Amino acid sequence: MPFEHATEHRILNPATEEVIATIAASTAADVDAAVVRATGAQRAWAAAAPADRARLLRRFANAVDDHVEELAHLEVSEAGHTIGNARWEAGNVRDLLDYAAGGVERLTGLQIPVAGGINFTLLEPLGVIGVIAPWNFPMPIAAWGTAPALAAGNAVILKPAETTPLTALRLAELALEAGLPEGLFQVLPGAGAVVGDALVEHPGVAKIVFTGSTRIGKKIMSKCADRVKRVTLELGGKSPNIIFADSDIEAAAAATPMSFLDNAGQDCCARTRILVQRSVYDRFLELLTPAVESVVVGDPADEKTQMGPLISRSQLERVRSYVPEGGRAIRGSAPQGPGFWFAPTVLTDAAPGSDVAMEEVFGPVAVILPFDDEQDAVRLANATPYGLSGSIWTRDVGRALRVGGAVAAGNLSVNSHSSVRHSTPFGGYKQSGLGRELGPDALTAFTETKNIFISTEA
Repeated sequence: MPFEHATEHRILNPATEEVIATIAASTAADVDAAVVRATGAQRAWAAAAPADRARLLRRFANAVDDHVEELAHLEVSEAGHTIGNARWEAGNVRDLLDYAAGGVERLTGLQIPVAGGINFTLLEPLGVIGVIAPWNFPMPIAAWGTAPALAAGNAVILKPAETTPLTALRLAELALEAGLPEGLFQVLPGAGAVVGDALVEHPGVAKIVFTGSTRIGKKIMSKCADRVKRVTLELGGKSPNIIFADSDIEAAAAATPMSFLDNAGQDCCARTRILVQRSVYDRFLELLTPAVESVVVGDPADEKTQMGPLISRSQLERVRSYVPEGGRAIRGSAPQGPGFWFAPTVLTDAAPGSDVAMEEVFGPVAVILPFDDEQDAVRLANATPYGLSGSIWTRDVGRALRVGGAVAAGNLSVNSHSSVRHSTPFGGYKQSGLGRELGPDALTAFTETKNIFISTEA
């Protein structure tokens, strides 16, 4: 659905294609006004006592906690996430706010020994931060930038994706109910080419945090470069799932389907390149087939559902374009009729250099490829332009360390598919992004370092 010239956006339920809301589209003039409000609110916020800022952020976290179920059902209806995932996502927003609040009074500089005086550094807020959030995880990823930015003393203007603005708008209401100052955290729904561009180009916005495609990320990076504007980018991925012959093959096969089917594969960390050591390849396929076929795809509001729909008609067509007619594959099932459904698919005859094996499909589609040894596995794992995440399955700790050190990715798991925790850093190598989010250093990414020297010489 084109949004560039729309004055309002129709929000669809991707499981039913029904219109669930109509949202007014913000304009460039709205961005100008929001920046003025944010600038004033930020100055007062930065001047407030750190303990008071921390207390208000914890109140915000508590407000989110009180509304987890409401937020989760909004996420189900606008994004098609399974209800279990949506509850986790709302809880993750709460946890991020609480974790960031704990950093407010610990955001300290350094005292550096120098000759002839005392030298110390201060970490000062940047000002107004523009957060451009994606549609695949609307709530948590919006909070990845918002929570630490607020904690560091900044104001935030959040632009949610056109298809998924409802949870962001509700979070802004909860922030005000919790006592955050007017103008400190604002949400502007609208087209990326209008609101997003206006935020990137506005001289009053000190930094942009963007999560989305590598193609759009490059454009934003270029515009920020022209203005020497700070930017954090979390972009695409084509992550490997490396299974060695010495691993627990049964456990690896059982865990593999949801490593690329979570959120219907609309996940930058999805392990869509399944690399299996040749000596156990056939056995792994035998185990993987029933595991994929048994994944429950259906109504995302049903507690038993493991995978919901894709976000839109255009995304469905994109995913279809990567799957050749008549190709050999392991296939699950998906509902027929209304909704943007695509069955879980593992292509077993894809060439290592094919588009589906190299490009981010962003759907429930993976390829499976054999490898011979560690060197071959690393070569295949690093053969794409991306480097966001990945998994290594082995019982050999030495091998896990060697391969983990050799795979060019920002977030790796051994005998697990976990990628994201609010307390650990997250970000990519190569064209998967720039900078890090989350973890103990998240607040410093929204600060400027000031060095002060005081002479003690008579």
